[in-house]
Amino acid sequence: MASDMFVVPQTRGTVLCCKCGISMAPNPANMCVTCLRSEVDITEGLRKHVTIMHCPDCDSYLQPPRTWIKAQLESKELLTFCVKRLETDLKKVRLVNAEFIWTEPHSKRIKVKLKVQKEVLNGAILEQSYVVEYVQQDNMCDSCTRFQANPDQWVASVQLRQRVSHRRTFFYLEQLILKHDAAAHAIKIKQMDQGIDFFFANRSHAVKFVEFLGKVAPTKSRHDKQLVSHDPKSNNYNYKYTFSVEISPVCREDLICLPPKVATSFGNLGPLVICTKVTNNITLLDPFTLRQCFLDTDQYWRHSFKSLLGSRQLVEYDVFNIEVVSPEYNLGGSKYVMADAEVARVSDYGKLFYIRTHLGHILKPGDRALGYDLYGANSNDIELDKYRGLVLPEAILIKKSYEEKRQKKRGKPRPWKLKSLDMELDESKGRANEQKLDTEYEEFLRDLEENPELRFNLSLYRNKDYQPSEMVSVSDGDDLPSVPLEELLADLELSEQEDGED
Repeated sequence: MASDMFVVPQTRGTVLCCKCGISMAPNPANMCVTCLRSEVDITEGLRKHVTIMHCPDCDSYLQPPRTWIKAQLESKELLTFCVKRLETDLKKVRLVNAEFIWTEPHSKRIKVKLKVQKEVLNGAILEQSYVVEYVQQDNMCDSCTRFQANPDQWVASVQLRQRVSHRRTFFYLEQLILKHDAAAHAIKIKQMDQGIDFFFANRSHAVKFVEFLGKVAPTKSRHDKQLVSHDPKSNNYNYKYTFSVEISPVCREDLICLPPKVATSFGNLGPLVICTKVTNNITLLDPFTLRQCFLDTDQYWRHSFKSLLGSRQLVEYDVFNIEVVSPEYNLGGSKYVMADAEVARVSDYGKLFYIRTHLGHILKPGDRALGYDLYGANSNDIELDKYRGLVLPEAILIKKSYEEKRQKKRGKPRPWKLKSLDMELDESKGRANEQKLDTEYEEFLRDLEENPELRFNLSLYRNKDYQPSEMVSVSDGDDLPSVPLEELLADLELSEQEDGED
């Protein structure tokens, strides 16, 4: 039977170390690991101390000969930079692993632990770890040196302007610039009245930035140059270049009266239309027929009309009754339903308005809406006077209002945040201007919460100061709009404990 068969026991062969005589598994060197390491040091000849150049102003490191790389402490970018500085040494060995060893942040020392392998003594492979110490020497990069020596020593400037009474467009452009890193080469950014100034060290950087602005907003630009110096011997000229970029004054949610020529060219559209979206094209919607048209940059600046009423003239209305009169329309991803509404101004219940609105899909009795009060407005518009016999509606609703519901959560932090440009603020107008900017920025944040299409091209980040216990209250109760958590994963950091559990 198989159970009665004699089985020869399997034993693992061992030999004695030729140095210390202990029993060990056989290897090509006939030495134990301890003796092998005492005889051979594979890290001999490899650098243990390296000096690196660090710019304290922009937190970047010099990659010889002239490239500056931005990297934070203990980041993947910095670890890659440190390993590349040892590229010639690592050709002699095989790199297995690299990791940081914690050092005090102000010590100007970075320590990296490297694990390497090398073939020694008759083909035996030895693995060994050693620490490389990088000593930081502060040395400003070219752009920081130029800026510190003379902040006005710029070569090209871009003067970005919009002739409106608010800065909503600039808040949105700021986020687009940050996401696409369009102003990475700017040596200085300064907030100005009705705009922002960007200063560059090279003309090509300014030209590239102007091209970027033309792709995200309806702009027109002109440029000029001023002679700074001239060397007649070498025939060298030094100029300062100035690019003036103007953004269309038409903004999202503005009410517009189209000029007769423009209305005719679009098949008698309007003439009262609402601007629903602004990119490098302007999207216009007729709220009474749900017809839509698009104006590109050239078409707009050929006529350059202005808004009849802007978002600062919005009036809050109470909705008493809604009667749907048409099926749902889908225009460019947005849904609209025509309905007859009975509304009254929140500030004055003495007058009821019976109007037609395109917001029948989101409004219901008891809601509040923001719209333009054409009944009490003093319309002084040249284009409007060209239409004889035009009967203006008493009110045009633009969007649903959540102000009453926001009162309950006023003062509570948001679970998300936005980054901002390193910009010099305009403090010449005092405290009143700061309060105005804070109010407009708060309105911009509310627009992002209410409009998913508006935040589609932006990067929103998780607010680390926000308490997780409050996260549930954002979506509870009423239908107050909020930003879903899945849109905040761009800056979501997981702890080491969570990584281990995963």
